[in-house]
Amino acid sequence: MRTVILTAIASAIALFPVAGPQLKPLDEAGYRRVIDAHKGTVLLVDFWATWCSPCLEELPLLVRLGEKYRGKGLRLVTISCDETSDEPRARQLIEKHKAQPGYLKQAPDDEKFINSVDPKWSGALPGLFLYDRRGRLVRSFIGEADMTALESAIRQLL
Repeated sequence: MRTVILTAIASAIALFPVAGPQLKPLDEAGYRRVIDAHKGTVLLVDFWATWCSPCLEELPLLVRLGEKYRGKGLRLVTISCDETSDEPRARQLIEKHKAQPGYLKQAPDDEKFINSVDPKWSGALPGLFLYDRRGRLVRSFIGEADMTALESAIRQLL
């Protein structure tokens, strides 16, 4: 009897493996909710993808920057722009770098989503967007960011 129960438990575990951090799907309305939920803090939003080399280089630097200023009110949110089929790799990178919370952009209309973030943004990656404590976008860093300029902009808002 005990063997049957243990076999059943092992089978159930195999069917439902424990996953790493989940990437929550995010559309335009969800993005606005994320911004609103972080009012009262300075928010840095990182749009990245697993196929983007500069994104992968920046991710650990951004996490360290987030940790450095967390006590002063900075929050980092990461949003993967990967296809759903690449989500497992994106989750692995989020887990590896401890870059939570993590989201996966899943908008039916990419252009509409991009314009909801910043009408001046083309969707190029990496894309960093810095929001003040009132939830207003104050600065965008498109392409490889100058970390010194980014940190300076963050310090000004803190």
